[in-house]
Amino acid sequence: MKNRGKRFSALLKSYDQDAIFDLNDAISLVKKNANAKFDESFEMVMNLGVDPRKADQMVRGTVSLPHGTGKNVRVLVLAKTPKDQEALDAGADYAGLEEYVEKIKGGWADIDVIVATPDVMGEVGKLGRILGPRGLMPNPKVGTVTFDVAKTVVELKAGKIEYRVDKTGNIHAAIGKCSFDVAQLTDNATALYSSILKAKPSTAKGKYIKKVAFSSTMGPGVNVKESTFIHD
Repeated sequence: MKNRGKRFSALLKSYDQDAIFDLNDAISLVKKNANAKFDESFEMVMNLGVDPRKADQMVRGTVSLPHGTGKNVRVLVLAKTPKDQEALDAGADYAGLEEYVEKIKGGWADIDVIVATPDVMGEVGKLGRILGPRGLMPNPKVGTVTFDVAKTVVELKAGKIEYRVDKTGNIHAAIGKCSFDVAQLTDNATALYSSILKAKPSTAKGKYIKKVAFSSTMGPGVNVKESTFIHD
């Protein structure tokens, strides 16, 4: 790729790409290689031994990262009065109903997460074709359809993220910034790892977690030794 020319090639030559590193060593290596001109996201990928085409092997959930993501998460709450004001008081960036339904229909997408109260899902459901492909559709399974909007907004702002296995069996998530220290990234990686481990479908056969890797936004991947994760 052109935008990953000499710099990226040099990074690939700086370590053994086939090696599998202990958790802390892998984090340190990714941080060292994150030499772009901005604070790169620290990303984690887990390859799972599941068949996402089967509904009973879908792995999906949420996890609160102990140290957040380092990103300002823009939250929209679709709700009627007084829940809209509760959401704003809790730190939501936007809250309301009709105004935002119309804005979304018009192409507005300046948001990262949408929360909705159950009583407005009839209206929100009409936006499925728009929100679904963007991964923004509220879903009770991940806690984004709820009357407890204040608690949900606080959790999202503090670093609660959603994960979902894709059609190739991978879960990909940004779990912080490369400016985070090793201990912070270790805590966040362990939280995601533990959550996905607990979400193992009962119908999954064989090895569940097949591979774990870290990378920065503009850097190459580093393989992580699964046995070095400490989890409950």
